[in-house]
Amino acid sequence: MVPGVTSTLLIDSPHRTPATKRSPFAITEVRWAIAATALFLLGVGVKLADSAPWTWWTLLLACYVAGGWEPALAGLKALRERTLDVDLLMIVAAIGAASIGQVVDGGLLIVIFATSGALEAVLTQRTADSVRGLLDLAPQRACLLLPDSREREVDAETLRIGDEILVRPGERIGADGEVAGGSSEVDEASITGEPLPVPKRRGQEVFAGSLNGTGVLRVRVTREPKDSVIARIVAMVEQASATKAKTQLFIEKAEQRYSVGVVVATLALFAVPLLLGAALEPTLLRAMTFMIVASPCALVLATMPPLLAAIANAGKRGVLVKSAVAMEQLGTVSVVAFDKTGTLTEGTPQVVGAVTDEVLALAAAAEQFSEHPIGRAIVSEARRRELRLPAADDFQSTPGVGVTARVSGQSVVVRRHDSRHNTAVEVVVDGRHVAVIDLADQIRPSSHAAVLELTALTGQSPVLLTGDNHAAAQRVATAVGIREVHAGLLPQDKVRAVREMTGNVLFVGDGVNDAPALATAHAGVALGRKGSALTVDTADAVVVGDDLTVIPAVVALARRARRIVIANLAIAGTFIVVLSAWDLFGTLPLPLGVAGHEGSTVLVALNGMRLLASSRNQAGCLR
Repeated sequence: MVPGVTSTLLIDSPHRTPATKRSPFAITEVRWAIAATALFLLGVGVKLADSAPWTWWTLLLACYVAGGWEPALAGLKALRERTLDVDLLMIVAAIGAASIGQVVDGGLLIVIFATSGALEAVLTQRTADSVRGLLDLAPQRACLLLPDSREREVDAETLRIGDEILVRPGERIGADGEVAGGSSEVDEASITGEPLPVPKRRGQEVFAGSLNGTGVLRVRVTREPKDSVIARIVAMVEQASATKAKTQLFIEKAEQRYSVGVVVATLALFAVPLLLGAALEPTLLRAMTFMIVASPCALVLATMPPLLAAIANAGKRGVLVKSAVAMEQLGTVSVVAFDKTGTLTEGTPQVVGAVTDEVLALAAAAEQFSEHPIGRAIVSEARRRELRLPAADDFQSTPGVGVTARVSGQSVVVRRHDSRHNTAVEVVVDGRHVAVIDLADQIRPSSHAAVLELTALTGQSPVLLTGDNHAAAQRVATAVGIREVHAGLLPQDKVRAVREMTGNVLFVGDGVNDAPALATAHAGVALGRKGSALTVDTADAVVVGDDLTVIPAVVALARRARRIVIANLAIAGTFIVVLSAWDLFGTLPLPLGVAGHEGSTVLVALNGMRLLASSRNQAGCLR
C-alpha cells in the first residue's frame, strides 16, 4: 500500500482524506515516465534521421535523468540498508551501456523501469483511494437520542456503546447496533450480500452503512465506530492488499542474489587484472562488456512481453488485467471461489413460475407505488407482459410485511409468504387467498458454463461463498454445478474461508462485502458492470461485460503466458551464461557481446509477443 497509509489512520482520523484526492507522488511518477518515453522516442528518431550525434545523445541522456532518478534513488536507499536490488543494477547497467556507446540500449532499459514503476504507483493509489471512499458508506452524522427524549445531531465517530440513535426512513444507519424500537426493512447488500431488504424488529442486529427502508428505527449502539463491520472491512482490505503488494514477478524473486553476483563479478573482473598489472583501458572495456552481457535486460523482457501481450489479449475479450504480477498470479490458480448475489446471479429478483395475467395485474397495481425490490420486480413483469394496470387507492406499506391498496374497488394485499427455496409473496383479494407469486434472483446465463470450464481447468469444482441464506445458496449452487457451499458469511468469514482453502485461490465477486476476500485471495476477479468501486479497484482483474465464461479463458491464457515466460527465461539465461563465460574465460569482442545480448533480448521479446497474434483457440481464450 501507499507508504504512511495505515488502517488506524483511515479508521480513527477525524480528518479523512476525500476519496477523490489523488496522490501527488503517483501523478509525478506518471509524468516522469511519460517524459522519459517521449525523450527516448525522440532521441531514437533523431538518431535514425542521421542528425548530429550531440543532438540525440543529449535527448537520450535527458531520458536517463527523467526516468532514472527515481529508481536510482530507491536503489541508493536500499544500498544504505545494506541491500542491493535490480533497480540500482539497472541504472548501473544503463550507465555502463552509455559509457561504451550503447546509449540506446540503456535508454530502453530506463523507459521499461520508469513505466512499470508509474503503473505500480497509480494502481496502489487507486486502491487506497477506494478504501477511503468505502468509509463514505457510513454516514458522518447521526441523530443521538438524549435521556430526556431530545434529539441531537452528532458526529458518528463520537458514538459510544450504549448510545441510542434515531434512524429515519431512507437514512443510512450510523453505527453497528441492535434495534431498540420500531420496525423497518434494511438493505444490507453492501455488508452481507443479501439481495433483498431484511425485516428488522426489536432486538435484531443492524450494521453501520446499511440503508433503512420506510420505517423508523431506534438503534442501540453495540460497537465503537472503529470496530464496526465497515471499519473492519477497511482494515482487512488494507492488510491483505499490503501483504499481496509484496508479491513480485518470478524473475524478481532472485534479484538480490543476482544483483550482488553481477556487481561482485564486474568489480572482480576490473580490479583483479589491474592488481596483476593489466592495462586500464582493455580491463575497463572487458568489465563493461561483462556488465552489458550479464545485465538483466533480456531477463526483464523475457518476463514482461508475454505477460503484457496476454493482458492485451485478455482486454480484447473484455477482461482488464491490471498488471503483469496479476496475470502471473492468474496463471497459477488451482481452485476458484465464487460469491453468489450479483456474481453467479443477476442480483435482482424476478418473477418465476406460473401466475395468471389477472392476478399479476392486481398485484402490480397494488405494488406500483412501492420502492421495494419485490414490488419493482412484480411491476416489471407486468410491464414485460404489457398488462394494463388498474388504478389503485389507499396505498399502505408495512415494513417486513407487505403492501395494501384498493384496486378497482377490491382490497388487495401483497404480503410475504414462507417458501423453502424462493422468495414468495401471497396475493389476497378481499380477504381471500388467490395466488402465490414466486420470485428468485436469476442465475446469469454464463454461470453454468464458467463453472464447468473452471472445474475442467483446475481439476476441482469451485466453491460458493455467500452472505445469503443456505437455502437460496444451495439452489444456485445446484443449478450451476457447485457442490461445496458456505452460506451466511460476513466479510471476515469469507476471508477466513479463503485462507482455509488449499491451493492458490481465485475469488470472484462484485460487492463491497467481497473486497476483503478479493484482497486476501491469491488472485481476485471483480465484475465491472455492477461491481462496487472498491471491489473493482481491489481486484487483480475486472470482467467488463460480466460474462463469466471469459474467466476460465483468461486463466488458460495466463497459464500459456507463464509457460512462455519460463521458456524465455531459459533462453535469456542460456545467452547470459554463455556470453558471460566467454568474457570471463576468453576474449569476447564487444560488438559480438552486444549483438548476442541484443539478439537474445529481441528473441525473447518476439517470442513473448506471439500471444498478441494468437487466435482465440490458440490462446485458450475461448472454447
